Amino acid sequence: MHQKDKNFLALMTLLIAVLVIYLYKSFLMTIIIAILLSIATFSVTRKIIEITKSKMAGSLISTLLMSILFFLPIIYSVNTLLQYINHFDVSYIEKISTYLSNLHYKLPDTLSSFQGYFDDFISKINVENISGFILPYATKFGKISAGFLKDMFLIVIFFFFINFYADELIQYFKTILPMQQREVNEIFSQITDVMNVVFYSILTTAILEGFLFGIIGKVYGYNGLLLGILYGFSSLIPVVGGAIMWLPISLYELALGHTKEAIFFAAYSIIIISIIADTFLKPMIIKYLNEEFFKTKTIINELLIFLSILAGLSTFGFWGMVLGPAITTLFISVLSVYKKMED
Repeated sequence: MHQKDKNFLALMTLLIAVLVIYLYKSFLMTIIIAILLSIATFSVTRKIIEITKSKMAGSLISTLLMSILFFLPIIYSVNTLLQYINHFDVSYIEKISTYLSNLHYKLPDTLSSFQGYFDDFISKINVENISGFILPYATKFGKISAGFLKDMFLIVIFFFFINFYADELIQYFKTILPMQQREVNEIFSQITDVMNVVFYSILTTAILEGFLFGIIGKVYGYNGLLLGILYGFSSLIPVVGGAIMWLPISLYELALGHTKEAIFFAAYSIIIISIIADTFLKPMIIKYLNEEFFKTKTIINELLIFLSILAGLSTFGFWGMVLGPAITTLFISVLSVYKKMED
């Protein structure tokens, strides 16, 4: 083939690729998430296919497990929260508002200059203001939830087909990429290892901490399953984490006059979950999964994963916890292969 023909073919391929991206732009995010989740669960899916000796059965079981562990809790939470919103009792807001309005809290001496602003803020708290702030977000939550559920349905469908045709897809991309097979395998191996660590770290954190918070919620008469799921997802948010859940509940208990319950709720969340479970138990579980079960060989910087999740969440929202580490890993893997090629 002449150089002129090659240039024309390359240009035509680029134009067609642009058209294909434009055609499927509404599904690009869901397809990318499905691909990354398939990579993260690749080793498990392979094991299931080996046991069942059927690609169809293995892909179906893997998809079912993914739906139960990851998507079913989200669907339950969204549905339950929408029911609570539709039957929300304004008297709860009134109780909290009354409590905060009657609260005479003196700031420490180092912050005494802000005492006036603090008192002014507390005095303006009332049912109308809080309701006016919450209701627009409640309406927006309903619209976002509908779109989120649609995306999850599509992710499940794509996830199944990607797993079912995984071998063919991997082999195809190996043949069209202008790289040696060894280099492609190295990049894929590094991405798989990191996605394994990230995915199972997310699951471990969500299940362990959500379970512990669900127990205390059930003890005090709340919907333990709902609180556990919500705490599990909120615990994935760096820095703030589970405080999104236990702080409002503690304030609510204070507003009802249950001082001991409020203090215990906060202390339990900080000591048992944040310190003991998150600092000591979770790293041990993740280390066991990586070294004994998945036998991860790639050395991964935990700080880099943390920063990539944080950046992903701020850029892409919820799915950023998957996209952030994947993009970072892909970049580092390509640089590593390029360095070896230069050497």
